[in-house]
Amino acid sequence: MEAESLMVLYGDDSVEVHYAGGSRLLLSPCGCEYLYEAALPAAAHPLQAAETTRQRVAFVVSAHREQLLRALDFRNKFSSRLYLPSHVIPPERKKILFSDIIEIRWPDPATADLTRCIDNGSVKISSVDGYAHLYLSELQQEFTVEFLCKVSQSSAASLCSSQKNSNYQTRDQYGKSSKNSVAEMSSQQTRIENKKNEHGCAEGKYREPTKPKDQKDRDGVPLFCTNCSSEYTWVTQRWSVSSYPEEWKYPLSLALMCYNLRTVKNVMKTSEKNNHTSIEADVLIDHETHETVSRLPTALPLSCRAPHLHRWTFCDFFQNQDTGKYSCPQLIQIVWCQGVFYRFIHGRTNITEIYPGDDSFFKSEGAFFGNYFVHYAIKKGTKKREEKMYSVNSLPPDVPGNPYSISSIITQATKILQYCYKTKLSLTHNYYLCCWKMVPETDGREMLPVLLYEKVIPSIGRFVLYSDHKVHAAFWDGMTLNMVWDFSSSCSKIQVHQNSNRMVQKFE
Repeated sequence: MEAESLMVLYGDDSVEVHYAGGSRLLLSPCGCEYLYEAALPAAAHPLQAAETTRQRVAFVVSAHREQLLRALDFRNKFSSRLYLPSHVIPPERKKILFSDIIEIRWPDPATADLTRCIDNGSVKISSVDGYAHLYLSELQQEFTVEFLCKVSQSSAASLCSSQKNSNYQTRDQYGKSSKNSVAEMSSQQTRIENKKNEHGCAEGKYREPTKPKDQKDRDGVPLFCTNCSSEYTWVTQRWSVSSYPEEWKYPLSLALMCYNLRTVKNVMKTSEKNNHTSIEADVLIDHETHETVSRLPTALPLSCRAPHLHRWTFCDFFQNQDTGKYSCPQLIQIVWCQGVFYRFIHGRTNITEIYPGDDSFFKSEGAFFGNYFVHYAIKKGTKKREEKMYSVNSLPPDVPGNPYSISSIITQATKILQYCYKTKLSLTHNYYLCCWKMVPETDGREMLPVLLYEKVIPSIGRFVLYSDHKVHAAFWDGMTLNMVWDFSSSCSKIQVHQNSNRMVQKFE
């Protein structure tokens, strides 16, 4: 099997993989379809087209199975919605359960000894039932989660499951609270654990059930039970403390609390106590008012409901970085290249994170182009936290013997970030389209930007405002101006892209 030389996760959750031999693979945003482009032989004619194979993932050929599985693992590691085809996942990674795992309960900090979760500087928080685990790195900037997830089902089964989950949430809203339901059901669940349901399957077992026995679906089966066994697989995901799904907020706050408890017990110096980023204060929450039960992520259905939105053109940014013009502009979320991970968080505050693979961490500082990067590392032996700041305009020279070049990885991250800004500031809005986010009733129109405001000023020009924070201005003298403006704050910074392809910064 060819080794990967480059792996990219785009903003629409599509994946592009380049291999050392010249072959390429493109995975659709939903993960259910792929395109494999074989490398051309060395003696190929310049006009000879590459041989391509486009196939459903469920029917992947054996020659591409291992490569496709690694591409799916890469996608699932960083995407909020998983795609887990049972026919592709190896049998040793699957697990048969007679329970329908929908929710998990995390430990209560009032009763659990969180200081025992610390192991060699890192923190591990496990759910009460053992179905999920969270690992927070020693630098407290990234965390990994492992959890059991049901494999992808057919569209009909996924729709049925989503309807049950919807009913489950609706009854919670208009019925009793989740906490009271757990208390009332704990004694009843003990008596029915070993019973069989009407179809001869064992009832779903939970250490901490979350619904009363008398709440049933249309078929008369308790909502916390399943009619038959289900296939599950362990999933590993990596998230930044700066941006992560809501379901991991509570266990992450528990992990950060572990560090605070250790700091108090060790009576650390004031300077060391203040050597933490402000992110911790944003994540730490009031545990008395936050639910200890969280809903696990679910997998996408096996088939896609909007295959016409799949893109089958490779982005040429990584092959032609100096041209300034690229096909199929897409925002980039994750890049893996030569053992280095790059993470790009696009939002009100744009963040670039670099993980070179030695347990250290680079993070961009500055609101726009990442003009400065801070290098966080734990010094071996003393276990002290070290920080160094690098300017993009004055990067240090390469040091012989270092496993990576600081100048090269920061320069590469800056180029990718500038490419993302050009994509944001272009007139193309379709980078927001994603097949698995489309609502069938609207045919995806809800993902397209809406014209919010239009104004024509005599003798000056025409101004147009869209719902995706883009502002387009066309002046009478022929000059055009594209802006991205955060309207949520009156003091927001804006990014300007003129027709001369020059980007500048302005402040209100």
